[in-house]
Formats: sequence, structure tokens, C-alpha cells
Amino acid sequence: MYGTIPAAADRADRTDLAPSTLRWWESQQVLPKPPRVNGRRVYTETELRRIGLAYLCCVTGSMPLVQAAVVTSGKYRNQQWRSTVQQHADLLEEQIRMLQNTHGYLLHLLRCPDDDIISECPDLDQELADHTPCGRVLTHSLVDAAQSIQRGRTPREKRDEKRAPRDETVSVLSRCAVCATPITQPTQGRHRKYCSRACQQRRHRQNKRQRKA
Repeated sequence: MYGTIPAAADRADRTDLAPSTLRWWESQQVLPKPPRVNGRRVYTETELRRIGLAYLCCVTGSMPLVQAAVVTSGKYRNQQWRSTVQQHADLLEEQIRMLQNTHGYLLHLLRCPDDDIISECPDLDQELADHTPCGRVLTHSLVDAAQSIQRGRTPREKRDEKRAPRDETVSVLSRCAVCATPITQPTQGRHRKYCSRACQQRRHRQNKRQRKA
């Protein structure tokens, strides 16, 4: 038996997903296209649960859509979708490890009592040896270390000083904080958190409900 898609307000309360997000996920094969009755999408209980699983993968689990589709489409056997989830979990584990190291160093840096770290900090030389490429070179001079590293590079690795200037307008890709839809970000200017005004408003409503709770 089919049930009509929930009203917009109910849908915002349940999943914070806009119809445009559902259409995007359908185009990326995360969700199958549902049948229509009188021009409106209708969903079975199974498909509503599939939307919930897609939310868990894409938003809660931060999975790329191509990987989420392996889990949500129902086309792959248990071993296949589990392997996809494991790959993403391994990637997150490595990112967590890197962030923990980053966080640990920043907390260490906050304990420095010196006004001028470069000229006064007695630990800076050791930190440079531990955390920068200079630590691979046995010398007490940073200038000598930098020159040694440069000499050790192959011609292919050396910087081409005649190449064209870097295009600072090149965009990078991130994901909407609400629906995980890909967002193209400029390298300059304000970073976008949401793919649309609708997602921004849904996050605002969600934060407002949390403050009241």
C-alpha cells in the first residue's frame, strides 16, 4: 500500500531533507525514483525506510553518494556493501588520527609562555625537527637543511619557476552540512555551509528546537 509523501513541515521535523535533496539522491542512484499518483511522488513504508538509511549514510556517516548508493540501493550483497562501509570507516579513522595529532600539537603550542615564539621558545628547534622535513637532515642550520632538501630533489620534483601563476579562483568540493549535497566552494571568500536557503532554514529550525529542549 502506498502512502503520500509527508507534508513539508513534517518532513523537515523528521529528516530535514528538502524535495530537491531527494531528487538529487535519486539522480545519483542513492534512491530509486518512486512512482507517481496524480503527479505526486508516493512512497511505500519500505521506501521511507530507505530514505532514512540514505540519511544515515550520507549525513550521519558522511559517506560520498557513490558509496552510499552501494548500501541503500538494495542491489548489492552483504559482503559488497559491508566492504564499502569498511573502506569509509577506515578513511575516517585515519582522518581522526590526523586530527588528534593536530589537536594535540595545538594544545601543546598553547602552553608556550613566550611572546615571540621564533626567537624565545627553547622547544621550537626540536618541534621543527619532529614535525617538518628539516628533521630528515642532520644539520643544525635551517638554511643548510632547506638547501640540502632542495639539492636532493630530482629535476621532476623541483618547482618550475616559469609556470603560470596559480589560479586562486579554482573551486574545491565540500558537502552541505544538512543534506550532504556536494557544494562547489571558491578558494577565496566566505565558505558555504549549505547548498540552498532551504537547508540553511532547516538547520536554523533544528537549532531552535534544540535550544528549547
